[in-house]
Amino acid sequence: MTRLYMAGCGGMLGQAFFEEFRGDTDVRCTDIDVNEDWLEYLDFRDFDAYRKDVLAFSPDCLFHLGALTDLEYCEAHPDETYATNAMAVENAVYIANELDIPLLYIGTAGIFDGRQELYDDWDAANPLGTYARAKWAGEEFVAKNSTKYLICRAGWMMGGGPRKDKKFVQKIMRQLRDGSVSLNVVDDKLGTPTYTRDFAHNVRLLLERRWWGLYNMVCQGATSRLEVARALVTELGLDEVVAINAVSSDYFADTYFAPRPPSERLLNRKLALRGLDVMRPWREALSEYLRTDYSGYLNRP
Repeated sequence: MTRLYMAGCGGMLGQAFFEEFRGDTDVRCTDIDVNEDWLEYLDFRDFDAYRKDVLAFSPDCLFHLGALTDLEYCEAHPDETYATNAMAVENAVYIANELDIPLLYIGTAGIFDGRQELYDDWDAANPLGTYARAKWAGEEFVAKNSTKYLICRAGWMMGGGPRKDKKFVQKIMRQLRDGSVSLNVVDDKLGTPTYTRDFAHNVRLLLERRWWGLYNMVCQGATSRLEVARALVTELGLDEVVAINAVSSDYFADTYFAPRPPSERLLNRKLALRGLDVMRPWREALSEYLRTDYSGYLNRP
């Protein structure tokens, strides 16, 4: 594949895909938020504009990357969420099928209800809130209607650095940069981190082998929010400076009111059976991420 069209490429995962493929592939990257000089404007909810731009580029593969990922925003804006996270995915399927090219869709661990501790590629989804329901609708549509597709499910995403990471690692890092010496972190949410750079590379390997289908794609090692926070503070050498207080999710109920499963832990069972799981242990990935993207970020003794 020599020409890739990446829609919704302005976020943390889009950054990783651009870095992974730009060296040896002709890429066109679009987003509604043009925050890089290598991005062009496109709202992929506009089917006619989306189709026109993709057909003009004539790619070998279509990556549909973007989504609304703030669960509280999604809960408060259901119509916008379904238009962005479900119906825009249908647009991508129609376009990829017209060109007879494969489609990459990014799934999420959030589609499960958390009643199990671990979920593999074949476990049944049961989405809880608006975000999860819309993402599951997108995944189902791709699987049922695409000619050739990859669905790669991510977990707790980390990547993109201070500019693009809007997830857990950046929220903790911002508190530390602001001088916090006491962090309240939930102890009742389980999951698996996903390092965007490893994710993008693992997708490349699947594309090169043309192994279509659905794959869980998360870092090795199940964990919790509390354990990730502790590992982050240790990696930064702040164990003696910063206290981490374990709290229940009820502590943040007013801020984080959208439904979340108690466990979003994924197993890369299918990747492992294929012999193609190159996702590193989450602690190793977190260490690299902090060294490469947050060097000099903390202004504290």
